[in-house]
Amino acid sequence: MSKIVPVITIDGPSGVGKGTISQLLARHLGWHFLDSGALYRLTALAARRQGIALEDEALVAPLAASLAVEFVPTADGEAKVLLDNQEVSNDIRTAQAGVDASVVAAHPTVRAALLQRQRDFAQPPGLIADGRDMGTTVFPNAAHKFFLLASAEVRAKRRYKQLIEKGLDANLGSLVEEIEQRDERDRTRSASPLRPADDAVSIDTSDKGIDAVFAEVLANCTDVV
Repeated sequence: MSKIVPVITIDGPSGVGKGTISQLLARHLGWHFLDSGALYRLTALAARRQGIALEDEALVAPLAASLAVEFVPTADGEAKVLLDNQEVSNDIRTAQAGVDASVVAAHPTVRAALLQRQRDFAQPPGLIADGRDMGTTVFPNAAHKFFLLASAEVRAKRRYKQLIEKGLDANLGSLVEEIEQRDERDRTRSASPLRPADDAVSIDTSDKGIDAVFAEVLANCTDVV
């Protein structure tokens, strides 16, 4: 019987710091890292490039199942993302890409198409999975589960700073509105709605720095650190 690969899930809405915490934890433990949100962003980007309406579930689902995607680790810890052998790292990090991802992620057949793909990332020695339904749907038996949260205003300011630093256009007011709309869409979708797993540790990151949040996560994972 093969050994079960340990998984730690870090869920939450956009802008709470789950991506940063997940990558820090993956590097600290020497484990693999899954950015599940990137798969939905890539699905939406691929659909737009092929002229497929994001609302057309019948066409978007098979596209999700056949994505030619590659995540290439880099020296600075930020994975380079390739779609059809073309780098799209910045393309999938715009505010619009986040909105688009939320639209395609609401389709049950798209989520089903990406489910096994996400589970296949669980390879020895372990996996840190970042997303919105990692602890509830994709890895319900994860060794540890976390749910990060923060106010929409705080998250919008963080996102604004990230976009400006990348040289991308951003409007703070629009970001707050988009975040609130996306939260509502993610919480109310029929397939795997955004919510903490019953056994998840919830951490409000609104007034906490990355170091403090990382320390709190580590304190809850003493059996693997």
